[in-house]
Amino acid sequence: MSKKQIEEVIRHSLETYFKDLRGAEPDQLHDMMIQVMEKPLLDVVMKHADGNQSRAATWLGLNRNTLRKKLTDHKLL
Repeated sequence: MSKKQIEEVIRHSLETYFKDLRGAEPDQLHDMMIQVMEKPLLDVVMKHADGNQSRAATWLGLNRNTLRKKLTDHKLL
């Protein structure tokens, strides 16, 4: 799947989200999207890195301590 295809999946999901709101205004949309996308991102990357936090942090472009905090916040540790 290309970067463009991932963008389209996100775009489609957001359009569906707005449709489901039926005119109600969203609240804290950016924070919600970060939370919704970050957890599966971390989960999948950790699986592909065989649980190696240093490797996963490098792949994600994060400091290892930052990754650990995010994993803890998302209850993935």
